[in-house]
Amino acid sequence: MNRFAFPAALVGATFLMASSFIAGKILLANVPPFALLGWRFLLAAVALAAIAAILSPKPNFAGLPARGWAVVSAIGVLQTAATMGCMFWAMQTVPPASVAILAFTNPLWVALANRLFFGERLRAVQIAGLVCGVVGVALALGGEFTLNPAELIGLAAAFCWAGATILNQRMTPSLPSWWVSFGQTLIGALLLLLLASLSGEQWPQQLSAVDWGWFVFLAIPGSAISFGLWFVALRMGGATRASAWLFLAPAFTVLLSALILGTPIRPTQALGGVLIALALWLVNRPLR
Repeated sequence: MNRFAFPAALVGATFLMASSFIAGKILLANVPPFALLGWRFLLAAVALAAIAAILSPKPNFAGLPARGWAVVSAIGVLQTAATMGCMFWAMQTVPPASVAILAFTNPLWVALANRLFFGERLRAVQIAGLVCGVVGVALALGGEFTLNPAELIGLAAAFCWAGATILNQRMTPSLPSWWVSFGQTLIGALLLLLLASLSGEQWPQQLSAVDWGWFVFLAIPGSAISFGLWFVALRMGGATRASAWLFLAPAFTVLLSALILGTPIRPTQALGGVLIALALWLVNRPLR
């Protein structure tokens, strides 16, 4: 494997994840959250099927055991429906920065769960890196939170994402990464559309051409490609190493907010970016 493939996949994935925050913020002004998420991921699933057909051999779906279907379904529920649903639900009443701080503590929970439940060894320098990354995210986003009920929902997004990450690592179904991403995205999309229907949400009758452009970007680069790269990276480097790179996503979010939304970058945010870079270096340092 090319030694640059793992970091390249994760830089691409985290940049596109960050861009989805910008697109989502713009679209939430006109589209209700669960409907936006459901149709976003349904279109993403179609795109993923096309990408998988080109990049991966056609899998033997008929020969996939029930356990494999259960794992793909569980990942779809946890990562696409629960994680994204919690984040967008919380952002209705909590500032996006606070939700992002909570959601991107995911790497810490992955590392802790792997240590506590599976005996995965963490070196002191890796623990320091994870803590440094969480502090860096808090500084980069500048959010303040007091863990009210809505913010607890935002924290639940991090737990759900961590669960999906560990599940994909520990019980990897016998499917190529792009097909796993397609399956879990489709299942999550259908569940989110069901939630939208039960909540009485409807897609707006009229959207501007600009909004449609943002929606297509959110669904394909911001969802299909970012999720696909994420699952490829999980196969390459494992859950703990891959999750540590998620600290890049909020840093990219701050930069894109400044460039696209005109949000100024404060000194504390710049310091947060430095700490995030340090965290990545500490967690990914090779053993001597």
